[in-house]
Amino acid sequence: MGDLVLRLPEATNYPTGRMEIDALPCFKDLVRQNGVSVRAVVADLSTDAGVAQVADILKADASVDILVNNAGTSPLGSSTDLPQEVIDRMIAVNITALTHLSRAALPGFIARNRGTIINIGSVMAFNAFPITSAYSGSKAYVLLFSKGLQAELKDTNVRVQAVLPAGVATEIYDGSIMPLDSIPKEVVMSVDDLVDAALAGLDSGETTTLPSVDDAELWARYESARDALFASTQTGTPASRYRV
Repeated sequence: MGDLVLRLPEATNYPTGRMEIDALPCFKDLVRQNGVSVRAVVADLSTDAGVAQVADILKADASVDILVNNAGTSPLGSSTDLPQEVIDRMIAVNITALTHLSRAALPGFIARNRGTIINIGSVMAFNAFPITSAYSGSKAYVLLFSKGLQAELKDTNVRVQAVLPAGVATEIYDGSIMPLDSIPKEVVMSVDDLVDAALAGLDSGETTTLPSVDDAELWARYESARDALFASTQTGTPASRYRV
């Protein structure tokens, strides 16, 4: 997903939340092809020091126009089977780092009245399986945090986009979690297609982009149902079915 930053138009700096060291040679090829300059910063976003290192850049560099929060881990397993340190690292990367880096970038974006934050989430933000409880919870946070920011920033030119892909052929499927060839090919999207769809969604003004969902009305109805459900909670009295 690191090449997403190289296809973003009209900006001078694109910090991205994840760039594996092994991917840097390919990244350099993309840099040459696109005629841009890059400064690579190696930081472990599961640590306070790594997050602070990137946050300091976001606060100090006024040329930063876009933040892509792409870092993420996806440990699969039941809540009782996964080691606590694995869940803690996932929360640190998927939630804490994303929040800290967004907050580091926002004051400058707001002061300059321009800027974009792209948060890479997952369709697991609105579903959970027995092996995705913690992961789904972390991605639900990404979606709702993004929606909250969108509401906060509605009167500015600062944009926040949540991108919610399903299965994508990335290094996440390296065999340590789930081998890629164990998943039907027809449900896995290529990285190139995901990036193209995410950027097309950004260009069209989408605040939430579901790259593999063909019927956009499905999301509109989901949002409408969520709003109606929330509105129905504001009664102050127990529902009649509880006979209280």
